[in-house]
Amino acid sequence: MQRRFHAPVVLPADPSCSLLRDAVVDVDADGRISYCGPAATAPESAAPVTTLTGILLPGLVNTHAHSPMTLLRGMGGDLPLLPWLNEIIWPAEAKLRPEDVRTGMLLGSVEMLRHGVTTSAEMYFEGEQLVDAVLTTGGRVLVAPPVMELPGLDWKAQLADIERWIDTDGLRFGHGDRIELGYGPHSAYMLSAEGLRATAESAVSRGALIQIHVAEAALEDTAVREAHGSVPALLRELGMLDGRVLAAHSIHLSDDDIALYAAYGVGMAHCPGSNAKLASGIARIADLRSAGVSVGLGTDGPASNDDIDLWEELQLAAMFARLATGDSTVLTAADVFLLATRGGAAALGRSDIGSLEPGRWADLVHVDLDDPAFACGIDVPDVQLLSNLVWAAGSRRVRDVWVAGEQVVAEGESVKVDRAKVQAGVAETAARLRA
Repeated sequence: MQRRFHAPVVLPADPSCSLLRDAVVDVDADGRISYCGPAATAPESAAPVTTLTGILLPGLVNTHAHSPMTLLRGMGGDLPLLPWLNEIIWPAEAKLRPEDVRTGMLLGSVEMLRHGVTTSAEMYFEGEQLVDAVLTTGGRVLVAPPVMELPGLDWKAQLADIERWIDTDGLRFGHGDRIELGYGPHSAYMLSAEGLRATAESAVSRGALIQIHVAEAALEDTAVREAHGSVPALLRELGMLDGRVLAAHSIHLSDDDIALYAAYGVGMAHCPGSNAKLASGIARIADLRSAGVSVGLGTDGPASNDDIDLWEELQLAAMFARLATGDSTVLTAADVFLLATRGGAAALGRSDIGSLEPGRWADLVHVDLDDPAFACGIDVPDVQLLSNLVWAAGSRRVRDVWVAGEQVVAEGESVKVDRAKVQAGVAETAARLRA
């Protein structure tokens, strides 16, 4: 159904991060945006009008997550990355049943939607269960089933399963293209060169997105660096950079690595909260952006972050970049807002989400102003209002959310699932995993 949204302030996430006063967003019958601009110059419309208070903005894009790990939240929270994975997380995940992944993803999806995060890029097992959960909540997801080598795991079988799924259902499906399928080679230290090459060839031939962890911990890929110079150099040798690639973390990069990302159009998922919690380091965001690399923000999993609230990553990304460079202007409120919206979409290679532009899906977030963060009012200068949103309010006042024009959150709660029941299911499953 066609609909018009009218708000005092609209943040379309255009390249200049403009702020529109007294503006409307029109949504067509398919759930795509047909107009975004001042109400005074809007085309005539007989569509029903939804009148909102406060701010209307595009849904945020979480470019790297393992959201079913809501089941493991808080486990091993004070360990470094590799001991945390080897001693805590992977043994716990070995106990998971397929239906557990759906349970964990239901809560993760509801949590993100309530924070105004409409899209997440997920790398996790049991992809069908994950997809079913997101279709239930009404969110949007890019799924990358893992390809990795651990005892009991056959990377060739994992790769064949992904190929069958894509060849059967296509790269995108679900109302509003809610689901996109891809590949999740875990990392260069969890998959052989043979496996990385085979995954690259399969993904490139299908035009599918590859999600991969790159240079997250300083010591994780010492052998790769000794043999190939760096992980990005190895991925280039194996043909992986020839396709669509989303490189998560990418902390320990050289100038040459950054140049490779720029030359091959690699997208980067910056996860400052998780990187700080695991003491992995601070990514070179200023240098990556200066080189023209598409950078988005990610929460990583709720066992290493732990709140999967992307608004927090906006603040952390700006603060860490400022500390790393000694420059308080290196990332502004406008910059990080665009990283969480338009930039995230670009990093994923998706031109149909991330901003309020005609032709893009109507993934909308309504933020009301009933909060001390906005006590100075709505008539403050544009830069101050955006600053109050990014630095002070965050996700607190997200009230309503639409995905492809369909409302999925109203008054701060999911309209698709019962959150209390979802949380109870997670509690029951987590208790079994601890036993």
